[in-house]
Amino acid sequence: MVNGRKTILLVDDNETNLAAGKTMLKEQYKVYPIPSAEIMFDIMENVEADLILLDIDMPDMNGYEAIRKLKADDHTRDIPVIFLTAMNGEGDELEGLSLGAIDYVTKPFSAPLLLKRIENHLDAVLQRRELRDFNEHLEDLVKEKTIQIMALQNAVLGTVANLVEFRDGVTGGHIERTEGYLELLVQKMRDDGVYSNEMDGWDLDYLIASAKLHDVGKIGISDLILNKPGKLTEEEFEVMKQHPEIGVKAIKEIEKDAPDHKFLQHAARIAGSHHEKWDGSGYPYGLKGDDIPLEGRLMAIADVYDALISARPYKRPFKTEEAKAIIEEGSGSHFDPALIDVFRLVAEDFANVARRISY
Repeated sequence: MVNGRKTILLVDDNETNLAAGKTMLKEQYKVYPIPSAEIMFDIMENVEADLILLDIDMPDMNGYEAIRKLKADDHTRDIPVIFLTAMNGEGDELEGLSLGAIDYVTKPFSAPLLLKRIENHLDAVLQRRELRDFNEHLEDLVKEKTIQIMALQNAVLGTVANLVEFRDGVTGGHIERTEGYLELLVQKMRDDGVYSNEMDGWDLDYLIASAKLHDVGKIGISDLILNKPGKLTEEEFEVMKQHPEIGVKAIKEIEKDAPDHKFLQHAARIAGSHHEKWDGSGYPYGLKGDDIPLEGRLMAIADVYDALISARPYKRPFKTEEAKAIIEEGSGSHFDPALIDVFRLVAEDFANVARRISY
């Protein structure tokens, strides 16, 4: 657009047509009369066109060849093209439209008709651009609101999860660290194609955030058991083993108001299965091998590792090297061997997370 007026390239090898066309259009538009398609492309290196009036029957490069070249270039493909032609066959018009022309005007043309068609097509282009800009703006707003909602969701969940953990003497760092471990494992699995079919369709943001609720079921366990400084009795441990099922029930209650939400689906699987063991000796269901949800098998590694490096009233914290060795020893018994292979590759990153997030 030049000085507020739209720029039109009028391309025709007939000088009379160029002169007549410029006369018709110059009051409303900035017009470049151009005698060939080759010259048009040279001019377009320095001139930004809003619309092209393109003759079909020209020597060297005809209109069909020219529009193919225009549509093949990302910089020019969206410029509207109206064909000017003395041809009047239906096949000729169909070919031009199929190549991307927006209209066909037969020569000789009347000034009012040509001006009205140009006006209509430029208005349509403007409307499409405004609609595209509106949609892009709307998409940005939706993304912004989604980020805000997820941030609020994570803040609320983090607070709830920390309150649960505080009840049994575990600091808030446990939640943040286990999320960090889980993310390391999943990212490495994706990079190496481990369990790619099972992970197909996973939303990593939802998965990592859902880990906050892995021990939410502890809210239903007595403080006397949660805060007991020594080893639990057999009866007390049986009560403690109920917390995965309590957690699943709590999450399922939330799901009644938000069905089919992937975040809650991940959360339920993690809460219900992160104490299961690969050899079937875990709880609460005694699941074995691949019957244990993948989310639970992942969380088991993250949860046990963090428990090992953390101080408890009944034990000292293990060093990260010791924790790594214990996790690796559990391959095939406590943990999925394929996931332990992944763990070995990111064990030093686990240690970095543990050092960075210490409370």
